[in-house]
Amino acid sequence: MYFFKRKQLNPSQIILISFLLLIIGGTAMLMLPVSSKTMTSTPFMTSLFTAVSATCVTGLVLVDTATHWSLFGQMIILLLIQIGGMGVVTMAISIAVFTGRKISFRQRWIMQESVSAPQVGGILRHTRFILKITFMMEMLGAFLLAFRFVPQFGFFKGLWFSLFHSISAFCNAGFDLMGRSAPFSSLTNYLSDPLIVFVISSLIIFGGLGFLTWKDIETHHFNFKQYSLSSKLIIKTTLFLVSASFAYFFFIELNEFEFSDRLLASWFQAVTPRTAGFNTLDQTLLSESGILITIILMLIGGSPGSTAGGFKTTTLAILVLSVQSVFVHRSNPQAYGRRISMDSLHNASSIFMLYLVLFTTSALVITHLEHIPLLSALYETASAIGTVGLTMGITPSLSTLSQIILIGLMIFGRVGGLTIIYAVFSGSSSNVLQYPQEKVAVG
Repeated sequence: MYFFKRKQLNPSQIILISFLLLIIGGTAMLMLPVSSKTMTSTPFMTSLFTAVSATCVTGLVLVDTATHWSLFGQMIILLLIQIGGMGVVTMAISIAVFTGRKISFRQRWIMQESVSAPQVGGILRHTRFILKITFMMEMLGAFLLAFRFVPQFGFFKGLWFSLFHSISAFCNAGFDLMGRSAPFSSLTNYLSDPLIVFVISSLIIFGGLGFLTWKDIETHHFNFKQYSLSSKLIIKTTLFLVSASFAYFFFIELNEFEFSDRLLASWFQAVTPRTAGFNTLDQTLLSESGILITIILMLIGGSPGSTAGGFKTTTLAILVLSVQSVFVHRSNPQAYGRRISMDSLHNASSIFMLYLVLFTTSALVITHLEHIPLLSALYETASAIGTVGLTMGITPSLSTLSQIILIGLMIFGRVGGLTIIYAVFSGSSSNVLQYPQEKVAVG
């Protein structure tokens, strides 16, 4: 709470610094000998990469989570996932509320920025709602997963596996403990298991919808007309992306599978890039077009105010609506009887361009450094900046410089493009001078 009292720091700077401090603390804890199975200190770079990946709920790893980290190390990773998924500021405010400390207006303002809430009023109620929906979903997921993991691994180990994977799935992290059978295997052994596939994929979707959308669902139930415009766009875009990508994988990409396996594999492959990192299918088996579709899904990610990364479903929706408005000669994008502000369009365009430039530039640099195919590099950078965690299997073999690039992308993807921009350029004064307008020919 110390940074909340620093008047010279704006909310974006506080959010960024909070994430960086959590990463530093997580790195230090993971470097302790007790965190590894061999009881030896884990190298700094490996600990840092793991702490960043867990805090940014990504799932990219340099060492297998199950075989390298001890139970203590796995608990540290799970704690980083939980805090990173809910948001560092959310957790800090929650602790302050439960300990009876008074929350100032400034702290409420920071919380509003952290969870993308529309207003400061009612932010403490919203914080309680975030805690309620998070733990309710995670406990329900753990309960259902226990029906598979407890018989398979025993009571206590099965419960730990159920809890770990439920939290990792809802927070869209993608960390798993399945490496005992084969390192970095994720959920490939459960490709044909409906319980695992549908519980994990449901948690991914629920976590990626965003807490404001869940508040609309709680308040208005299934009365879609009463939802906010953001929730309408989120739900409609999510349904389209999942259904369209499922149709592609089912009818075009995975024809070599039997019907039931193709159904489950296609569904999971359509859901997991948004932005979970679990996989039931070896990603190296995908065709180039399948890889490209997955890259696009990873870049889009989930929704604002959720546990997911990416440039977000609302950004995509606003850009599509903007294109539509050009076709029909409207001055502003419109949807559901509402006009979308030009500020929202400018923000969406800026975020999209930032993601595109960082993702492609980083891939070009990694391709040059590692001498690997460009498509493989694009897959890894999209996975990092989208905080997904899916991989073509090249991350552990990358050089230190390439790993640092992925670390930067993960932090950017989780904290958010606009948050980092406002944090870095907070001192820039806006120019109120209005210059004469002149049209520029385009197209």
